Amino acid sequence: MTAVSPFAPKRFPTLPPIDGVRLGGASAGVKYQGRPDLFMAELDPGTVVAGALTRSLTRSAPVDWCAQVLKKGTARAILVNAGNANAFTGKAGMEGVRVMVDAAAEAVGCTRKEVLVASTGVIGVKLPGDRISKAVPKLRAGLTSDGWPQAARAIMTTDTFPKGASATCAIGGVPVTIAGFAKGSGMIAPDMATMLSFVFTDASIPKDILQKITRKAVDRSFNCMTVDGDTSTSDTLLVAATGKAGNKLPKKASDKALKGFREALQQVMTDLAIQVAKDGEGASKFITIDVTGAASEKAARRIGLCIANSPLVKTAIAGEDANWGRIVMAVGKAGERADRDRLTVAVGGTVIAEKGEGVPDYDEAPVAAHLKGRDIQIDVDIGIGRGKARVWTCDLTHGYIDINADYRT
Repeated sequence: MTAVSPFAPKRFPTLPPIDGVRLGGASAGVKYQGRPDLFMAELDPGTVVAGALTRSLTRSAPVDWCAQVLKKGTARAILVNAGNANAFTGKAGMEGVRVMVDAAAEAVGCTRKEVLVASTGVIGVKLPGDRISKAVPKLRAGLTSDGWPQAARAIMTTDTFPKGASATCAIGGVPVTIAGFAKGSGMIAPDMATMLSFVFTDASIPKDILQKITRKAVDRSFNCMTVDGDTSTSDTLLVAATGKAGNKLPKKASDKALKGFREALQQVMTDLAIQVAKDGEGASKFITIDVTGAASEKAARRIGLCIANSPLVKTAIAGEDANWGRIVMAVGKAGERADRDRLTVAVGGTVIAEKGEGVPDYDEAPVAAHLKGRDIQIDVDIGIGRGKARVWTCDLTHGYIDINADYRT
């Protein structure tokens, strides 16, 4: 059994019902026994969907299917299994997708092109689709508006706790609710997508506008988070809007009436991304990296992720060693503009390197005390521009090796 993350909340958050959404989880025995491993959501007619998918060139068959369905932009059902990624399984991959899609479409009474699917788990093992199709009818019959905990647990693999978040806002004075959940613990370095995350709202928004807002929110949340630098074959984020709130339809993504919605969606996604980083495999510390003074926002994010993905930086934090040389190294290899003599590095608010060298005789006591804590702050100012970004990650401990050395057994 994997030790529960020290950042695990005492309980799953209470998420509000979303009008037009019924969801839940069940056990299909895809890989795991005695625990839920199949999630389903049923969406009312008229629901529009947006999403972000992995850009991996070895992406899974479910990702290929979702790419086609998202072009249409409407959906009636989402079906997801854990324990088997249905990736790199040749023609059997699309057969597994077909079985899942057919089962969900029949249960809900919709067309195949209104079903979105996702799979997460071991790569290269054929999906036991018959177990899934057998479990779907009973699962669908038990879907409820408050099935969040069961749904969130059903998509977990090496996660040690289910992750959920919600927010409220208004569009043109009409109250709107957003709620969702995510899974992720290892093989986490999102590339224009996320691990698996499903977000729902009762807002009424055209699919093209929802897609633009979703993309921007993803870039500033999940794409600013990493655990180990490895991008999954299965990364899938879906946002479903049922339109039940009854707000006036916006005409463009920049509509002033959508300001609160944009911020609320960003809030939910950021909350979920941070929870994923805090549940990183074997993690003992959560790390926030703020990069300022870069040539652009994109450059700042790339530098931040380069620091966050460095095994040397992550192991130094795990060992509570203020080895700022490793941070400097990571900045230098990022491939973005930097000036050695303008660079400033601070840990826990204490500047320890600047102007091309370490700060002479700086007081190590507050830095050492900071590194003994669980929440670590690293600030890096590049000193050449106005670009800034915040990135989240975790440390790298022997626990990561223990989990991944035995993952297939």
